[in-house]
Amino acid sequence: MEHTQVAIIGSGPAGYTAAVYNARAQLQPIVFAGDKSGGQLMWTTDVENFPGFSQGKPGPELMMEMRAQAEKFGADIRDQYVISVDFSVRPFKLQIYQSEEITADAVIIATGAEARMMGIPGEKEFLGRGVSTCAVCDAAFFKDKVVYVAGGGDSAMEDTLALTKFAKKITLVHRSDEFRASKIMQERVLNNDKVKVMYNSQVTAVLGAQLVNKIKISQDGKEQEFPADGLFLAIGHTPMSKIFIDQIKLDEQGYIITFESKKSTTMTSVEGVFAAGDVVDRRYRQAITAAGMGCAAALDAQRWLEQQE
Repeated sequence: MEHTQVAIIGSGPAGYTAAVYNARAQLQPIVFAGDKSGGQLMWTTDVENFPGFSQGKPGPELMMEMRAQAEKFGADIRDQYVISVDFSVRPFKLQIYQSEEITADAVIIATGAEARMMGIPGEKEFLGRGVSTCAVCDAAFFKDKVVYVAGGGDSAMEDTLALTKFAKKITLVHRSDEFRASKIMQERVLNNDKVKVMYNSQVTAVLGAQLVNKIKISQDGKEQEFPADGLFLAIGHTPMSKIFIDQIKLDEQGYIITFESKKSTTMTSVEGVFAAGDVVDRRYRQAITAAGMGCAAALDAQRWLEQQE
């Protein structure tokens, strides 16, 4: 059975950053990237808020450079899925899809979170070309544009407020007649002159050519088309943590719980298992915060391994 000192599950900014640090520490980590490596940034056009790139950087290009950097220092990156884990034994066991089981002295989980989609025609086709799941990331690309936001919770309010700094007009589309968001967030949105609300409404399709130019909205059973430069989906995220159920502690939404101590900030409920990035972070969900957490997890794992020796 193959063995590694550190197994890293996931290949977004958190996973690749952890791989860079652990590889430079001569730990020879194995990274299980999945067959669609790179995380959510693979669906992003220009990333303008990642430090070090004043002209911006296409998301896929940024992730490929992170991968190449990790491989340069000796990380073994495999486009394979981990389908189950056993953290009840030492060394830990990881079952790989269509491959043999491996063991690891330490594990870093960086599986990320997946933005919830609406399941409507055009949303995936135009993802990164007018459809976005992160207003904080993409709002600046919609300066003086007409955009729509789908959702009714705090995330939708935050996205709408981020867009008011750039877009000319924002329409908030909500399927109910009242929001789930906190009162203070609702007040900030509803008091902004740029924002219009469509209650009891639902986006049913995204239309366009190269970019989004229209969306369809059903309101009170009547469907209409509206000119639009962009659609922001703000209906929540799902952490990619299913295989860790019953192995480590998760919160009610499935995010991995980490415990801060004098020795670590990224340790999970199982000693020797660490977590970083969007599978932990339910608040910021930015590439730079994920990368920072990946660095912390790598250093925590390295120091923990040294203590075991």
